[in-house]
Amino acid sequence: MTKSPRIIKKYPNRRLYDTEISSYITVDEVRQLVVDGEDFEVRDAKTGEDLTRTVLLQIISEHEDKGQPLFSTKLLSQFIRFYGDSMQGFMGSYLERSMQVFLDQQGQFRSQMNNILGQTPWSVLNDMTERNLELWKQMQSKFVGDATAAKASAKPGDKKR
Repeated sequence: MTKSPRIIKKYPNRRLYDTEISSYITVDEVRQLVVDGEDFEVRDAKTGEDLTRTVLLQIISEHEDKGQPLFSTKLLSQFIRFYGDSMQGFMGSYLERSMQVFLDQQGQFRSQMNNILGQTPWSVLNDMTERNLELWKQMQSKFVGDATAAKASAKPGDKKR
């Protein structure tokens, strides 16, 4: 049995109401639902119209204005040129398939890196730290041992300089 998507109602005052938790949420919290892989729909509170795409585009727009943008001006211009073009229907499905191939390859790469390393990056760093600490202890032990041996082999009548 498939779980029905989480319903978020959008009110005329632009507030978003999450019906699952019975609370108003922010656009950033909707973004977190996307990041977490939650299945949801945003619906107009009065008409029931699906506004999911509009809210997702709003999230993208807000993130494009901050920091390093994902879409260049050239790429956005090319997208705009496809609207009304005979290839518009093809372009959406092409981009969707391309993104899925990219995500699949990314997953394979991560899996291969984990197999190569056998661990997560943090555990690799922890192991390196432990090895460095062990080498440091060995070096100190050898240094102390060498100093002790040198002191023991010194003749009682030798003068220190």
